[in-house]
Amino acid sequence: MTEVVPRLAEVEVDVQGLVEAHMETLLGVRFLASEYGTGAVHGGRIDSLGLDENGSPVIVEYKRGTDAGVINQGLFHLSWLMDHRAEFEHLVRRRLGVTAASQVLWSGPRLICIAGDFSRYDAHAVREHWRSIDLVRYRFFGSDLLGLETVASVSGGVPVSRRARRQSVAQAASDVQGAAMVELTTAVDEVLLGLGEGVNRVERKTYRAYQRLRNFACMCPPQRTKLLVYLKANPEDVDLVPGFTRDMAGLGHHGTGDLEVQLRTPRDVERAQDLFRAGYAAA
Repeated sequence: MTEVVPRLAEVEVDVQGLVEAHMETLLGVRFLASEYGTGAVHGGRIDSLGLDENGSPVIVEYKRGTDAGVINQGLFHLSWLMDHRAEFEHLVRRRLGVTAASQVLWSGPRLICIAGDFSRYDAHAVREHWRSIDLVRYRFFGSDLLGLETVASVSGGVPVSRRARRQSVAQAASDVQGAAMVELTTAVDEVLLGLGEGVNRVERKTYRAYQRLRNFACMCPPQRTKLLVYLKANPEDVDLVPGFTRDMAGLGHHGTGDLEVQLRTPRDVERAQDLFRAGYAAA
């Protein structure tokens, strides 16, 4: 046996180059631009710009080691981004097309900070902030392995109590279906949010996404007799059951994920627990 010793990058640009080349795989973010200039007035350069799976603008900032300044620097750039929405949408249109540009979700811009490490003060600071921020620790292992670990993750906005969240979910469901579907939607929402630390929920018109760094589940508005949840799990690893699970690889649907789970009763939610955990682990 040989010990694989973790190490930091020789220079910051090594981390940036690797993440930018594989941004969708690593972060669930489509790459837009590197070292993006913010003009003479603002006087800065954004390390990486991207668009996540739900259409949220993403700024990624990197530091080779531990540097608390990466958070403030990222927030400074995020403020610029919110004041230059048309410029960002033009960039999206040029790189990803008109459809992607028309679906940019400005309610939840994100900052992802990737560094060698963060202090406990950094983690506490972002949890007190109202922006969507992910602190991600990286390590190289040997010559060809990279590890990413989420240190802290906040979804931004004003914290919502469990009661208020239930009312919000119930209201969305009651417009479509009766009390049974309201209860089912609420139950699934609480299960998905409770799978682990740092689970964020993103609201879109056609689905509700649950994410860590990347989406691991998407829940569609309830239909008349069932609720559809799409998971980021490999359907080939699941014993598919007709009427309960379905392989959606290559098939179009709202949200992300190749495994469709059809829920009709609270019993189905219990049956789906292991599948929910598999999707969470895959993200």
